[in-house]
Amino acid sequence: MAQRPDDPAPGAQPDAALPADADDQIAEHRYGREPTSALPAASHPIAHWFDARLPLISGFRREYVAYPMPRNLNYLWNFGAFTTVALAVLLLSGIFLALHYTASTSLAFASVEAIDRQVPSGWLLRSIHMGGVSMFFAVLYVHTWRSLYYGSYKSPREVLWLTGMALLAMVMAAAFAGYILPWGQMSYWGLVVATNAASAIPVLGHWLAGLLQGGPTIGDASLHRIYVLHFVMAFAAIGVVVLHVAALHITGSNNPTGVEVKGPRDTIPFHPYYTTKDGLGLAVFVLVFAILVFFLPGWLTLSDNYVEANPLSTPADISPEWYFAPFYAILRAVPSKLGGLVLAVGSILVLFAIPWLDRSPVRSARYRPIYRWLMPLLLLSFVLLGIAGLKRPEGLWLAISRLAALYWFIHFLVVLPLLPRFERTLPEPDSIAGGAR
Repeated sequence: MAQRPDDPAPGAQPDAALPADADDQIAEHRYGREPTSALPAASHPIAHWFDARLPLISGFRREYVAYPMPRNLNYLWNFGAFTTVALAVLLLSGIFLALHYTASTSLAFASVEAIDRQVPSGWLLRSIHMGGVSMFFAVLYVHTWRSLYYGSYKSPREVLWLTGMALLAMVMAAAFAGYILPWGQMSYWGLVVATNAASAIPVLGHWLAGLLQGGPTIGDASLHRIYVLHFVMAFAAIGVVVLHVAALHITGSNNPTGVEVKGPRDTIPFHPYYTTKDGLGLAVFVLVFAILVFFLPGWLTLSDNYVEANPLSTPADISPEWYFAPFYAILRAVPSKLGGLVLAVGSILVLFAIPWLDRSPVRSARYRPIYRWLMPLLLLSFVLLGIAGLKRPEGLWLAISRLAALYWFIHFLVVLPLLPRFERTLPEPDSIAGGAR
């Protein structure tokens, strides 16, 4: 049997007999990691003293400067950095907006108007916050689709995937709460739709609706609870991001081939290679963000939400923001209120089970000829659901939403478990740097 590259040669001493820096040698040879002893020490005496007692500087260098990354990552891997930047922008702008917002049904809309018209640069802060939400969900959805395409949820990265999906669920809750806070027409009636959907749940429904409303009807208590939910979910997301990044640094990043790192030839240090690449991508991200904020502000929210909430005037059609539209389309795809809620929530929960639904040993769709063509179909179903969610639930768009929702569940619950039984995968490369077998 052929000897593995990391097996000791015949007659060689075991690892325990290696010199004191053996751990560095093993890490460098097997995983391509920069040896800790090779990292430059802090130059300033004070920094060296501090780092010897709390190794923040050396830890940062190890995890963000010399950290080995697969050498073949494409620009789709930039979207993780975009998501982090967008979340930071949302948190900072949200803190400043909170200084001027009043969580009261009689004053909330007026306080938002005052931010736009009276607070210095308030219009800019609010546009950045609203634009940041759209940019955040756009890059988050691309980031998720990339993970699905290249199999970044497979062993040993299940925890990485679960933390990512938890982050998706939390920011959706935070974004829904933020959608309510301006207390425009769409805000109020969106909350009505949510409480009605919650009340349809057997046994716990009325209790959940009362918990969300803070009383028998929607009022000041409801808005205050939504305000608290918005902040709690937003800041809790920071903790989940930390867990997500920690899980990434433990298992290492996936790559377009889906092949694990075999040695130093497969990796390059994070800095300067990927910091430069991320920097270029961030420049484009900021440019698109600026165009959205300064030239296309009308895209950031629905026009009906610039009208103060009126419980006595129901809008002709209650529409969500675009990033909720696919799941809203699923909610309305069936005539049953409870059935629609189960499907809408299930369409998100099924994502948590993907690491165990996909039985294929091959990660990347590059080497899965059938799955590679089914992924664009999944993307198309998501886009069609998004368009249908912004249309009236009738006629052609209702039929499209039902077909797209059907494929969404078929893809995850039928295709992923059964496809590996008859799909003939292509040969994977021996290594990232090497050629194909």
